[in-house]
Amino acid sequence: MSLIPSIFGGRRTNVFDPFSLDVWDPFDGLFASVVANEPSSARETSAFANTKIDWKETPEAHIFKADLPGLKKEEVKVEVEEGRVLQISGERSREQEEKNEKWHRVERSSGKFLRRFRLPENAKLDQVKASLENGVLTVTVPKEEEKKPEVKAIDISG
Repeated sequence: MSLIPSIFGGRRTNVFDPFSLDVWDPFDGLFASVVANEPSSARETSAFANTKIDWKETPEAHIFKADLPGLKKEEVKVEVEEGRVLQISGERSREQEEKNEKWHRVERSSGKFLRRFRLPENAKLDQVKASLENGVLTVTVPKEEEKKPEVKAIDISG
């Protein structure tokens, strides 16, 4: 067992375990230089742009839920576009720094977000409802009732 790192850049997290060799990743750090060249506002926007949204389907409706802590309903927009596309967007403004204030850490993301979902054919686009409670946006898209095929019994003669 060698304690010297390999020529491929691998290193052992535990020198006594032969299977603990970290796998060399040729793409490791590739995007770090790209992100480092972005302006800080772009990094902040991209952090908030990754807003996670859950979509579940019940027998009655399609339900979308998004965690949007700290946003007011005036800062969020829910639209149905042509082609049965549900669009959820909004913006969280960054707090302004006052001259006599000193920030020690800024972890909350700010910026714009936009998510689009293609709705299925059974969605009732004219009855979409949205509510924002405790930082959770809930969008309910009712479904049309399934039309069951009509079965007609045929009398058999004879």
